[in-house]
Amino acid sequence: MKKILFVCLGNICRSSSAEEIMRTYIRKAGLEQELEVDSAGILSYHQGELPDERMRAHALRRGYNLTHRSRPVRTSDFEEFDWILGMDDRNIDALKEKAPDIASEQKIHRMTDFCRTNTVDYVPDPYYGGAQGFEHVLDILEDACAGLLETLRTEL
Repeated sequence: MKKILFVCLGNICRSSSAEEIMRTYIRKAGLEQELEVDSAGILSYHQGELPDERMRAHALRRGYNLTHRSRPVRTSDFEEFDWILGMDDRNIDALKEKAPDIASEQKIHRMTDFCRTNTVDYVPDPYYGGAQGFEHVLDILEDACAGLLETLRTEL
């Protein structure tokens, strides 16, 4: 089984959404026995909280029920997960600093590297913006998750 961890700053918007979008895609593809997903945040500020209510509302309109409880990245995540996907360069840099060894660092990838139609360098943090920001993030994540699933299928 391949395990994927999505990471953003607080684990209440981007990474929790990516987790549920990917879980939905995996279920639709019938790959629940081959792929497992989770998400975490660089910071522990929101530990134990549900995703941001605005993100939950926008996601629910698209059929994604965000129920993940925020948690920080742990050292054990680098051992447990095969793929660790950061949402932006700040997340990537923080993950590389936390990586216990070179093999762990090689598991780290940028989420937008898997986009097929969106040409963006990072998934922006919608926390301080309006409704359009949340919708934009969901558009990017749906594209990137579809591309990631395509990539992972070649490894199964």
